[in-house]
Amino acid sequence: MTTPVESSEKLCAAIVRQCADAMIFADRDGRIRLWNDAAERLFGYTAEQAVGQSLDIVIPEHLRARHWAGYRMAMESGATKHSGRPMLTKGLHRSGATLYAEMSFAVVREPKGGILGSIAVAREPRER
Repeated sequence: MTTPVESSEKLCAAIVRQCADAMIFADRDGRIRLWNDAAERLFGYTAEQAVGQSLDIVIPEHLRARHWAGYRMAMESGATKHSGRPMLTKGLHRSGATLYAEMSFAVVREPKGGILGSIAVAREPRER
């Protein structure tokens, strides 16, 4: 028999996996721990290829120093620079091609308040 908690966890996992937007969770060290189907379509890596890797696999090399400075600041302060507002940024596809993505970021906390890492939600930009 499935408990309500197990049902809730299965529901959450299905929602994340099937969400139309790419969802990437990285731990405090910037290692990818969650990668959904939309992230696979956007960046070209399967979950098996991405999980456990550094976020560097999706960050163009010339942007990495700035990214990591901001990431460390968010992990220390518990807040992101853009407070969850979506922004247009460059990403890196598995093929090596640079792409544009509309991304928002948030710090993820455990129930007692400790910082677990960061979630990024991304999509191809809409024409404006």
